[in-house]
Amino acid sequence: MQPIRNILPYFKNYRHILLLDLFCAGLTTAAEIILPLILRYLSNLGANNLSALTSELVLKLALLYLVVKLVEIVAGYYMTSLGHIMGARIETDMRSDIYTHLQSLSMNFYNEQRVGKLMSRITNDLFDITEFSHHAPEEYFIATIKMVFTFVILIRIHVPLTLVVYLMIPLMVFFASRFRKKMRHAQTSQRKQIGALNASIQDSLSGVSVIKSFANEEIELDKFEEENSRFLGIKKVYYRSMAGFTSVSRFFDGVMYLLVILGGGYFMAQGQLEPGDLVVYVLYVSTMVATVRRIIEFTENFQKGVTGIERFQEIMDIEPDIKDSPNAIDLGEVKGAIEFKDVDFYYNEEEKILEGFNLQVAPGENVALVGPSGAGKTTVCNLIPRFYDVQGGAILLDGINIKDISLKSLRSHIGMVQQDVYLFNGTILDNIRFGKPQATEAEVFRAAELANALEFIQDLPEGFYTQVGERGVRLSGGQKQRLSIARVFLKNPPILILDEATSALDNQSEAVIQASLDQLSQGRTTLTIAHRLTTVQNAHRILVMDPEEGIVEAGNHEELMEKKGRYYQLYTKGGLVEDLEK
Repeated sequence: MQPIRNILPYFKNYRHILLLDLFCAGLTTAAEIILPLILRYLSNLGANNLSALTSELVLKLALLYLVVKLVEIVAGYYMTSLGHIMGARIETDMRSDIYTHLQSLSMNFYNEQRVGKLMSRITNDLFDITEFSHHAPEEYFIATIKMVFTFVILIRIHVPLTLVVYLMIPLMVFFASRFRKKMRHAQTSQRKQIGALNASIQDSLSGVSVIKSFANEEIELDKFEEENSRFLGIKKVYYRSMAGFTSVSRFFDGVMYLLVILGGGYFMAQGQLEPGDLVVYVLYVSTMVATVRRIIEFTENFQKGVTGIERFQEIMDIEPDIKDSPNAIDLGEVKGAIEFKDVDFYYNEEEKILEGFNLQVAPGENVALVGPSGAGKTTVCNLIPRFYDVQGGAILLDGINIKDISLKSLRSHIGMVQQDVYLFNGTILDNIRFGKPQATEAEVFRAAELANALEFIQDLPEGFYTQVGERGVRLSGGQKQRLSIARVFLKNPPILILDEATSALDNQSEAVIQASLDQLSQGRTTLTIAHRLTTVQNAHRILVMDPEEGIVEAGNHEELMEKKGRYYQLYTKGGLVEDLEK
């Protein structure tokens, strides 16, 4: 019942549609319930008093049934159209909620998840919600009406035969429920496996160039076939359980008909049942059996819907690690003073990245962080916008603990240019405008000009309206980097973080990008993670970081060269951070 309770709040917005849908569902059962009564009346009247069976009476009964049937048709139209639309709206609402919730989760969550599995949660797991939301209330409501009305009518005709027939229903439910549990378990496993299959496919397609370069198509195909075969195995278990469920139901269907034949024939021979009564028994048992079969056929969709709701709720129950404090404030004018005070941070308890870390960055100061991998350079930069939260100490922005600032306000004042540029599948204009969604075209053009991107954009056949392809595949590395810089120019934040923004570029592209970055950092508090030391010579302060000792040297380029310490050794050996690791 827990999945049902989880989805009930989504029905509240459409409760009027639901109530009308259930009312129409009740009307659609009228024809099935009334027809056996009409036939019983005609049969008994014809057997006992044939002269009373006039043409006028038959026409009246036929007209009654015709009216009921027309009502059923109109009600059925509503159920099929607006009822399904209600289900689709509920599915849409749930998909919006889970997507919104996923956006609120921290980087720790995404570090442990595969994107393909999350996509499966948002899409595949919710596909069956439409059918479930519409049909679950409707089918069980109709079944209840038919079972109750049928029982009331039959118990008035003959008590013993009715009790014997209805005794089969709880027995059928008892034995069928064992297979239903297996179906539910298999359905859950199936959902998990389709998520793993999607993740595997996404990995392979995203890395298709690597696969082809190593000629490893067969290896990837084997991995896919393994996941695909595992999915088939789970479906086999599901369908075997479903077959058992259906077989049990059919067995008891047959028992019910057998009881009607034996009991009806016996009681009719004893004069306790009239021929018309036996006809009614057969028709109502047929109605009851058809209802049970319809519920059985719906069981597959029901299990899919319940499983989808359960997996939806699994994500919704995950609390964000990082969220606004109850009294979080929005920043006004930001000067850009940043301070780390005795900061401790670790991704896991065995691997401490920062311990008692202290750093002060003045407003408008350009600070470069250099050092080997694992020294904590990227971690320092990721802590400022609260991609992760510190385990000890505090980070202050203009004297305010960043945990007391709303996430939206904090991040809106920080611009990041990273080594791995992510461009969305759309136009160049759309990707630059991502830095300021409400920006005018003139502002976008100006940002591109400041990022030294205007010339190459204008050379493209469709200019700013050129499609960049998935992840910007149609552009070179330098072009993508310039677009990411244009985004930040457009955003115009007081704090700038440059995370190895030129390390993957050739020398010519690096010179162009570096000129853009120098212009971008003017007047902003800037933290630069440097791979090539030639790119940080103009920094106000350079910090050399070590994985064990933290900050081991600090000063500008000239001061550090005069000290002839680690920075000097690194710079004179070629200016690459890898030399320091050696």
